[in-house]
Amino acid sequence: MEPTLSEAAQQTALTGLATADVVPTWVWLATIGGIAALFIFDFVTHVRKPHEPTFKESALWSTFYVTLALLFGWGVWHFWDREHGIEYLAGFITEKSLSVDNLFVFVIIMKSFRVPAAYQQKALLIGIVIALVMRGIFIALGAAAIERFSWVFYLFGLFLLYTAYKLAVESFSHGAKSTDEEYEPNALVKYFQKHLPTTDDFRGNALTIVENGKRFFTPMFIVILALGMTDLLFALDSIPAIYGLTDAPYIVFTANAFALLGLLQLYFLLGGLLDRLVYLGLGLSLILAFIGVKLIIHAMEANTLSFVNGGQPIDGLPHITTGFSLSVILGILVVTTVASLLKSRSDDRKAG
Repeated sequence: MEPTLSEAAQQTALTGLATADVVPTWVWLATIGGIAALFIFDFVTHVRKPHEPTFKESALWSTFYVTLALLFGWGVWHFWDREHGIEYLAGFITEKSLSVDNLFVFVIIMKSFRVPAAYQQKALLIGIVIALVMRGIFIALGAAAIERFSWVFYLFGLFLLYTAYKLAVESFSHGAKSTDEEYEPNALVKYFQKHLPTTDDFRGNALTIVENGKRFFTPMFIVILALGMTDLLFALDSIPAIYGLTDAPYIVFTANAFALLGLLQLYFLLGGLLDRLVYLGLGLSLILAFIGVKLIIHAMEANTLSFVNGGQPIDGLPHITTGFSLSVILGILVVTTVASLLKSRSDDRKAG
């Protein structure tokens, strides 16, 4: 017996997600509200009282946020479908890996501005929130472009291949990334450093203070600006990368949000271990190159450009499934992580 319209509507409301890629507005609102609540919770529990987290504290909270992200993925799998569940997992792992690469720059920024350890949590969390808001805008723009122009996948694919090439060249010519590198502020940060009235030193974890009736910005404000703008630049790689794994904006947004959640704790957890991930850049370049090729193949399958195959889709191309993509991403990360740790151990023995 066919279900009635009201029964079908009730079933959709219970599952929360339709079988199509269109996610109900209330699910979007509930998700954004839940993520906002988690950031507020993070602020109240970790940032309101300035302190330097211990290794144990960072490990416990990092585990909590990763577990939460995986449980959310199970929810996508259960309430939506298997394919979207795999897309979310592949996207989350990719975004989390790229976020670890971001931590190198975060450490360098903290060292350059000599941010007291007790105040670093506040700077990081506010910077991450700024990055998430800006990424949300990027995701919406990307979704609108993809919906109207299928050839955007060509641009995304070529950009990722170029980024992968740059990462590979840096890895081979300059060696592994190091947190001892110098920080070079971008144009916006330099502008604010030059034109804003700022204090010479930190005033607790305040962003601004008033002295003699005049408002001054503290170095903490500049640090937060630098962190937010740096992560925004990293989004230029990560947003196209995840669109190579899924075309569902809901998956793109949630994978990014859960990758950024817990980044604060991961920063303190990894600490000096970052310098041991000597092959991380090379591994990420391989992942971005793989996704770039996947995007270009997808663009060819839906080709509408008149100067490519007469404006017709190209048949006979290999189909790269999301499951296969997930396997490749995990395989690259496992191999590069193990190789990095072995290389670091070997270097330590030689130095000893």
